[in-house]
Amino acid sequence: MEEDSEVHETEPYVYAQTVTGRASGEPGHAKNSWLTGTASWTFVSISQAILGIQPDYDGLRIVPCLPDELKELTVRRQFRGAAYVIHIRQTGTRSAVVNGQAVEGDIVPLFPEGSRVQVEMTL
Repeated sequence: MEEDSEVHETEPYVYAQTVTGRASGEPGHAKNSWLTGTASWTFVSISQAILGIQPDYDGLRIVPCLPDELKELTVRRQFRGAAYVIHIRQTGTRSAVVNGQAVEGDIVPLFPEGSRVQVEMTL
């Protein structure tokens, strides 16, 4: 039997704990999907790779990799006890403003626990 994605009996975007092999009476049968960290890895992939909001020693690094069609979005992120509200707009000009102050580079600095931080990022 050749590999056939139609035989894999779970959602194509999740990992299963086990998938039965060719010698099984039910080849491709997947068991315990969503119980193996799929939700957390999906969050990491989307938040860090696509939205580009990456935890860093010095703060939150923001380096989005967004499709051209997505012109604007807002993300709320808890990080080291502070609440960050990150608004990203694609305008063709790169800048970052944190709580009304311009910031150089792509790292939003750390704020004390309990702080609410407003980030305006343009790309």
